[in-house]
Amino acid sequence: MKNIKIYMIFPVFLLLFSCKIAPKNIVSIGKGGVYGIDSYYITGTRENREHLLELISLLKQEEPGGDGEFAVTREIAASFARQRDFNRLIHFLTARTINNPADPYNAYYLMMTAYAYIQLDSLPIAAMYFDLIVNNYPDLSINDESIHLICLRQLIELNRNPERQVWYYNELISRFPDRIDPGVTYFMLGQACEHIGDWNGAIQAYTNYLPYTGTLIHGFPNADQYAKHQVDFSKSQKDWTFESLPALRNAIETAFDTGNAWALKRCQAKVNFFGRSWGQTETDDGRMADFNVAEFMYNNRIRYAPALDASSNATEAYLRTTGWSRYMETWYLYFRKINFPQDPEIHGRWEWAGIYYGEKF
Repeated sequence: MKNIKIYMIFPVFLLLFSCKIAPKNIVSIGKGGVYGIDSYYITGTRENREHLLELISLLKQEEPGGDGEFAVTREIAASFARQRDFNRLIHFLTARTINNPADPYNAYYLMMTAYAYIQLDSLPIAAMYFDLIVNNYPDLSINDESIHLICLRQLIELNRNPERQVWYYNELISRFPDRIDPGVTYFMLGQACEHIGDWNGAIQAYTNYLPYTGTLIHGFPNADQYAKHQVDFSKSQKDWTFESLPALRNAIETAFDTGNAWALKRCQAKVNFFGRSWGQTETDDGRMADFNVAEFMYNNRIRYAPALDASSNATEAYLRTTGWSRYMETWYLYFRKINFPQDPEIHGRWEWAGIYYGEKF
C-alpha cells in the first residue's frame, strides 16, 4: 500500500472475517464440482477445497439474511483472504450483494470487498465502495465497530477531494462525537474548508479546535499557533494593515526618522505579533499582546538599512534595524503579506507581524 495509512491492516482484515465454522461431513470433489456448486470457488489445497465445498454446501441450507448465513459467508470469505485470493473473494461477496439486495449484512460484505481492493492496491475502487456504503446502506455494528465509522476513516485517507473531506469530517463530528479525536477532526475540517474557499467554515472549525490545543496533528507541528492566528485575526479590526509593502516601510521609516513612538506603535500588528530570536520556533513565542516596541525608542536613535534584506520575497520581508539597546542592538523587523481570503479588502495587504532579535544567521 503506497504511502497511505490504512485504518485496518491485513491481520485485522482477517479478524473481521473470522467466524470459524466446524465442517460436518467432508464431501468428495469431482471434476465438475458437486451439487451444483460453482467450481470456480473451490480452490487451494485439497484440504482447503474440501473445507470450501462443505461451507458452500452449508450456505445453501441456511436461512437467507440470517445469522447462520452471515457466519458461513464470513468463513468462506476468510478462507479466500487467508489464501490471499482476493479476486475470488471480491467475486464471491459482490455476487452475494447483487443476488440478495435485501440482505441486512450487505454493508459488511461490501466493506470487505473494499478491503480486498486495498490488498490489490486498487485504492480508487476501494474508496468507491466505502463511499457507496456510507451513502446507500444503513449502518451496521460488527465486533462493536460501526461500519460507517470504519468507512469514513478510510475515506479520509483514500479520497483527498477537499469537498468530500469536508463532508467526511462533518459526518464524523455529527454522528460519532465520542469515537473520534475532536482536536484532529476539527483542525483537519478547517484545513479542508480552506481548500474549498469556505472561510467562515474554516474559522468556525478552528474556533472549535482551540479547546483542544496541545493535540498532536501529523504534518502540522504548529497547529495550535495556526488555529489561534486564524481565529484572532478574523475577530480583529485589522486597522494596522497597509495597502502595500512600500507603504508599510514608508510609515515605519518615517516614524524612526521623526522619533515618533506613537506612529510606530500604530504600525505594529495588534494580534499575533511575535518577538523571537532566530533560533526559536513559533511554539517558543511568549505573550506578546501587550508588547510595546515603541517604548524601546526612548532615548535611542533607531537606524535602518537602506534596503530590505536579500532574503525578502513576494510574501515576506525583513528590515534590519539597529540602536535598540546595548544588550541586543540589532532587530530585524518582519513584514508579511496577509493571506486572508475571507475578506477580499484585507487579503493581499501587508502587516508588520513581528521581530527577530540579533544578527541574522
